[in-house]
Amino acid sequence: MSLRNLSRLAVIPLFVLALSTLSSAAQNSDTALNTGPVVDGSKLQFVVFLSRHGVRSPTAKPAQYNRYSATPWPEWSVQPGYLTSHGYKLMTLFGAYDRAKLSEQGLLPPSGCADAAHVTILADSDQRTRETGKAIAEGMFPGCTVDVHALPEGSDDPLFHSLHAGIGQTDKALAEAALAGRIGGNPANLTEAYRPQLSALDRVLSGCGNAQPTDHQRTSLFDVPSSLAPGAGDHPVELHGPLSVASTLSENLLLEYTEGFAGADLGWGCLDEASLRHVMQLHVAAADFSQRTPVIARIYASNLLDHILRAMQQSVDAKPVLGAPGKSGDRILFLSGHDTNISTVAGALGLTWIIDGRREDTPPGGALVFELWRLPGAGAYTVRTFYTAQTLDQMRAATPLTLASPPALAPVFIPGCAAQDGACPWQAFSATVRQAISPQYVTPDASR
Repeated sequence: MSLRNLSRLAVIPLFVLALSTLSSAAQNSDTALNTGPVVDGSKLQFVVFLSRHGVRSPTAKPAQYNRYSATPWPEWSVQPGYLTSHGYKLMTLFGAYDRAKLSEQGLLPPSGCADAAHVTILADSDQRTRETGKAIAEGMFPGCTVDVHALPEGSDDPLFHSLHAGIGQTDKALAEAALAGRIGGNPANLTEAYRPQLSALDRVLSGCGNAQPTDHQRTSLFDVPSSLAPGAGDHPVELHGPLSVASTLSENLLLEYTEGFAGADLGWGCLDEASLRHVMQLHVAAADFSQRTPVIARIYASNLLDHILRAMQQSVDAKPVLGAPGKSGDRILFLSGHDTNISTVAGALGLTWIIDGRREDTPPGGALVFELWRLPGAGAYTVRTFYTAQTLDQMRAATPLTLASPPALAPVFIPGCAAQDGACPWQAFSATVRQAISPQYVTPDASR
């Protein structure tokens, strides 16, 4: 994981002090907690939600994972990679909370359909992302008509999968060098760096020593060979080894927990929240190296960042901007994508957070949020950024979210433009995002 340099670390105590002082003076403590300190007279004008889809089933059939476990993985009630009914419910709860919060902030009225016309929801083409968009719309605007815009199932949407859509020519040798430079040139170093977490996951996969003897011979995580090579096809780089396999398997255990599996169906009866949090570090670490490495992150995220910036510029200008997603006059742009979209945008901008006790995790339904505030005076704007997600327990129990019982939230500091209060003046934010964008990975007309 990349470390901040000492000068950035020195800002943190001042930032925390400013948050504490100003939030105590805010009229509404929940608003202060969720958006950071707000200058008197400022007005929330536009919000971009970059969200991961809700709880889904594993993306492959159990047989593809069974080689690593002593006994088979449990069956799910939906097709591989589909949003579950529980996942849909969780996203409606999030949508209802977003409506209450945005109403309190003055962006939306507390109820009714009139302002639904000022919301654009764009989803990737997968079932789980489309259904997530529908669930958010249902929770935010119950009984109203809110279209979820998505390309046909199976399409490579350049907004969410720019490389698969054929945008840009990847310098794979540079991507490999960038990743090699973070792992000491040897992918086996990752196995040693995360040996305690890998050992804990391997024990769960073995049934914690309680599995009945069978003819099935499982493959231990430590038997997976490590390799690093230039990517094949649309992938910038190929990193394989125990960590990459463990990333998928630990994610599957997270999905079991948040879906509400119990007994033998939850980690073969030997997984609890504490052990889950321990092995989840493997998924976060794999995302850090393969998605947050800046050279790689910019390859994946440039087109998406360009669209986000255009949408925000459209709100600042109060007139259409060529290629901007959504409509002039929108108050909300909701992008229903994947954890990879959040991780790569964060990697390109150098964003970090800790939420629900986990570092830079991107659990189902979590969102990276950019708020555009209009300041008093002659058209000045500022941008506040945060990351929000339901806690593990909130997801497992489908706990209703309210202003008194909100999801977890972490203010996010943007290096390069954030001031002492955590906010970025609009021009500085725009310049910082543009610097993070590699133009060769942006569609010429900035359209989908």
